[in-house]
Amino acid sequence: MNSPRTRLERETTEAGAEFAVLTLDSPPLNLFDQELVESLIANVAILDEAPPRAVLLRAEGKVVSGGVDVHMFDGLSVEEGAQLWRRLFADIIHPIESLPCPVVFAAHGLTLTAALEIALACDIIVAAPKAKFGLVETVVGLTPSMGGPQRLAERAGSGRAREFVMTGDLYDAATLHSWGVVNAVHEDVDAAARALVARLADGPTRAHHATKQIIAAWRSGGVAHADDITPDVSGALFDTEDLRGAVRSFLDVGPGKATYRGV
Repeated sequence: MNSPRTRLERETTEAGAEFAVLTLDSPPLNLFDQELVESLIANVAILDEAPPRAVLLRAEGKVVSGGVDVHMFDGLSVEEGAQLWRRLFADIIHPIESLPCPVVFAAHGLTLTAALEIALACDIIVAAPKAKFGLVETVVGLTPSMGGPQRLAERAGSGRAREFVMTGDLYDAATLHSWGVVNAVHEDVDAAARALVARLADGPTRAHHATKQIIAAWRSGGVAHADDITPDVSGALFDTEDLRGAVRSFLDVGPGKATYRGV
């Protein structure tokens, strides 16, 4: 689905694996207004209904996003505010996290508020050296409420998360890379992100999904819970063509020669 606010495209790798590119394209600042939010929700639903083998989230323009259009908050009641956050979790954050494939976020410039919270719901974040990041909701007396503080704490620690949110300062890509929030910094981040997404799409998609399930179990219940679900989640991979073919390839011709179809 394409709209004046977001664009969803399906592409294939040289090996024939399908991946999707979801782009914010609402110049000049890619502000999260009602139209962009609705367009994004619609495209995330399409991905959820028909998942590819990898997803890239990116943006056009000088910035990734200047944040949320503050008109979204004007005059909301307590229940209306709570319902807004419930919907954004239910229709954007949680569906992105639960996609059964790797999801990469590419930040080429300023990435504020909702855009950063969405990035933190992705599996891997890559950034350009000039990218800057902020959760600046304190300027309107708010705290980030799409999961940013808790997901930042997961990656960087609770002390860093408190600092980041309470100061409302901007942090560069190098700093967030040193904190473990950004996975890698690239001069040509769009090219690097596309290459990574293609590599992941060509990989064992069912195994990638299993990895996400195990880590999700750890996030919700710790090591013991992850240990409990791992035998069944990993055991199911022995019924996939990709595992059987890769084992056979390893035994016949050695490591690194297998090809995967995502089944």
